[in-house]
Amino acid sequence: MTDINHSLEKCQELIGYRFKELPWLEKALTHASASDNRLNSNERLEFLGDSVLGVVICHELFQRFGSYLEGELTKVKSMVVSRRTCGRIAEEIGLTQYLHIGKGMTAHRKLPHSCAAAAIEAIIGAVFVDGGPDAARQFILRHFGPVLKDANAQQHHGNFKSMLQQYAQHALDTTPMYELLDEKGPDHSKCFEVSVVIGNRRFAGGWGPSKKEAEQLAAFHALQELDVIDPDQPFPAQTAD
Repeated sequence: MTDINHSLEKCQELIGYRFKELPWLEKALTHASASDNRLNSNERLEFLGDSVLGVVICHELFQRFGSYLEGELTKVKSMVVSRRTCGRIAEEIGLTQYLHIGKGMTAHRKLPHSCAAAAIEAIIGAVFVDGGPDAARQFILRHFGPVLKDANAQQHHGNFKSMLQQYAQHALDTTPMYELLDEKGPDHSKCFEVSVVIGNRRFAGGWGPSKKEAEQLAAFHALQELDVIDPDQPFPAQTAD
């Protein structure tokens, strides 16, 4: 068995899917930086896999959470299929060690998070082409199941603090901290500015008539900056603790 075939064999064991046509797996693991022709890289499979992932997760959320409104489903879906979540899952299952990347990228101490995310999406695309929709669905639910399992209606019902905390703990392995930046107005009518700090990163602050509402807005801004929710989504009138 050649080194390449041995590597592909180990990768199949790792991801829990055996390909009928191994070239699909090899292409899914080939980053554009390692290919002399981008058509031979994993970019097209990544494009397909991204859409397949979205459809499967949307269908699963639709089935699991019959009481969710469209906006609530969108919030959970955005967290589950975010590139950060995809990258983390790819790293957790050890997929990144099998990626073929160019020499320029091997100089980096750590593989860029976007490459890991692209890899899992490309694998999804390859499984879909090789084994069909059912195989792709089984693959997705096997690896994204824990994230879906943690999704909770109460936590995501307009409660951006809870949503941010769950995302930060799962995707960033840390907990958001809230800092009071400023307060204005008389005692009977104060406004507060609060910002979120996650690790070494501080996000845009938010003003509110109470510290709790300011924290909700600050969490909302952080979720937008992290691409967990649509950056064009307006902040809703209601808030939750």
